[in-house]
Amino acid sequence: MSSSESVPTEPIQLTDAADFDEIVADHDVVLVDFYADWCGPCQMMEPTVEAIAADTDAAVLKVDVDVHQSLAAQYGVQGIPTLLVFVDGELAERMVGAQTESALTDTVTAHTA
Repeated sequence: MSSSESVPTEPIQLTDAADFDEIVADHDVVLVDFYADWCGPCQMMEPTVEAIAADTDAAVLKVDVDVHQSLAAQYGVQGIPTLLVFVDGELAERMVGAQTESALTDTVTAHTA
């Protein structure tokens, strides 16, 4: 692993939009979960997103679209949940809507292997 940071085993909650690029750059593979607290499918995805953080070599970054509207717009987030996979700081995958745990795990581990 080329990253100097150890991969967190719990999702990182984005508090400051200015930290987004740094977090994405600090880890080899980052799953970004654009979500909202009022979104039912987002709530259904929560255990899966936490499992990805705990069980894979990917960092997980949670971005509340209500708080970070400009960031959501920057990445073209139209519907939530939108899950983006960044590899070496570059956007590699985009998934819109609730995903099964196996589909999400397969997508993430394809980049961490």
